[in-house]
Amino acid sequence: MGGRGGWWRGKSTPAKVETYTRWSFHTFPFIEVATFALPAFGYVPAPVNWILFLLVSAHAAVAAVTASLTLDWTRGRRPLPVRLLWALGTATVVIAVVSLVVALHGPRGADNGAAAGTVFVGVLSFGVGTLALAVRGTRRMVYGVLGAAVGAGAVAVPAGVPAPGAAVAAGAVVLAAGFFTFTSAFSVWLLNAVYELDEARETRARLAVAEERLRFGRDLHDVMGRNLAVVALKSELAVQLARRGRPEAVEQMVEVQRIARETQREVREVVRGYREADLRTELAGAQGVLTAAGIDCEVSGPVTGLPVEIQSALGWVVREATTNVLRHGDAARCSVSLRVAKDRVTLTVENDGAPGIGSGTGTGTAEPGRGSGLAGLRERLREVDGVLRAGPAGSDLFRLTAEVPLPPDSVPEQAPAPESGGSPRPVPHPVSEVTS
Repeated sequence: MGGRGGWWRGKSTPAKVETYTRWSFHTFPFIEVATFALPAFGYVPAPVNWILFLLVSAHAAVAAVTASLTLDWTRGRRPLPVRLLWALGTATVVIAVVSLVVALHGPRGADNGAAAGTVFVGVLSFGVGTLALAVRGTRRMVYGVLGAAVGAGAVAVPAGVPAPGAAVAAGAVVLAAGFFTFTSAFSVWLLNAVYELDEARETRARLAVAEERLRFGRDLHDVMGRNLAVVALKSELAVQLARRGRPEAVEQMVEVQRIARETQREVREVVRGYREADLRTELAGAQGVLTAAGIDCEVSGPVTGLPVEIQSALGWVVREATTNVLRHGDAARCSVSLRVAKDRVTLTVENDGAPGIGSGTGTGTAEPGRGSGLAGLRERLREVDGVLRAGPAGSDLFRLTAEVPLPPDSVPEQAPAPESGGSPRPVPHPVSEVTS
């Protein structure tokens, strides 16, 4: 996955959109020069053709630098380049007027009028479109385009362009500048929208973790708070009885011991419910969450009838893999398949884009004493004699496979998994913060 393809696939979706947007604006200077400056060599004599070429090239270079720095401002990475924007606006007006005057009143060529019109309209259109990157509000953008068109007509007539020609030039500026302004505005809107959606996805993952922590804390509080209060009261009563030499103190301490053991049992049940993952629930939750994130998710295979400990281990695999597809990958498709043979069950999670599982070095919501990522999953599978394999499966696929042997007397029911075409309700579950 090295080279240019790996560099591209390693980017997140917002970073890809930003890279595409920037390179689109980097091509505009070449389009401006190729469309409005180079044709002058065909129908304008020297040295006017060279003057037009140098003027348009200088304007394109200033516009490219301005667009790059202004895009940084839209992402909040640098202040607005006010001086550069003023410089671009001034250069746009000056170069357009000079190009018009030179083409009209310089040495007569085959078609100086065509050269004047194309260069004049092109410089104004690209200049206004680039300046629109620093404008907020549709009304201001419309005013900028109309102002450029009115200014073009007002300058063309004194420069020697007939009134009909000046009107045509103004109309051409409206169309061309309007198109480039719309392109700039839409590009900025799309870039900001993609980043906001990515931040919303990160916030959703953090909220899922916080919700699970609150549930776990609430359950522990309900169990421990009540029982500890009873233990405290009975212990105090036993102390008072012991000081008086009453034999009932022993009975109270026996009751304290019973409550303590009962509390241990209840806490173990709470923690077990927190640690164990139901396979059907995890598959339904994974399909719902991935579908909501715009990833085509397909789930297939029987999910019922497996032993509880195997379901729990495979449920953790689904949970961790889904988390990492959302947080670390750039997948458009993810498939989860479960195959049950006579002696083993195999779970396969495959997605395109970047690798969908961490390296096992991060820390997440795994229980104490366990790691997260690949290391944590291997530890869980080892408890049921299972194995885990993960790695690239082709140029653009990442595959994670978990195999667990079945007990001899285990015969799973062949119940269908959630259909990929349905829309199951996402089931909240803890989202581990696994780092690649």
